Amino acid sequence: MIRVLLADDEELIRTALAALLGLEPDLEVVGHAADGRAAVEAVLAHRPDVAVIDLEMSVLDGLAVTAELAKAVPDCAVVVLTGHGRPQHLKQALSAGAKGFVRKGSPGGTLADVIRRVHGGDRYVDPSLAADALTAPQCPLTPRELEVLRLAEFDTPVAVIAKQTHLSSGTVRNYIAAVINKLGVPTRSEAVRTARMHGWL
Repeated sequence: MIRVLLADDEELIRTALAALLGLEPDLEVVGHAADGRAAVEAVLAHRPDVAVIDLEMSVLDGLAVTAELAKAVPDCAVVVLTGHGRPQHLKQALSAGAKGFVRKGSPGGTLADVIRRVHGGDRYVDPSLAADALTAPQCPLTPRELEVLRLAEFDTPVAVIAKQTHLSSGTVRNYIAAVINKLGVPTRSEAVRTARMHGWL
């Protein structure tokens, strides 16, 4: 039997996945968790062979959970489950130690097959996400430009961004102007939207 733990902050999805996996003769769901911190604690308590972790959870997100589990329980394979994965999320998940990356919209038997694969030592990446990652444009922004853009996301005043980044207001304006110019958009809100769409933020 392959022992599986499920972590998703949506109870309906968690129980549906548990019911589906429970129909498989070689899989046993040994625990559930509704947030990232509970997921780490449940894996430490139950020691499953595979942990299926939602990418977007409260307290700790799926990437943080994956990184913690890779250090604390390296023999537990992590499969990241996502409703709308971006190429950047895929790269981050694999870098954090995930062995699988699956869309929630995948066919019914996919997750069970992926669990078996990663338990056997293989890796699995949703084919469409892999294709997106291979063809995704490289981020043209510097780390500092990304930092300023992230802080500018909620129409934060330039003076506030300047204080948080220990830069002058003029330098912050220059960074925002450079970002807008590089992305070829008319406003900073469009710059944020473009960067989010490509998974750079």
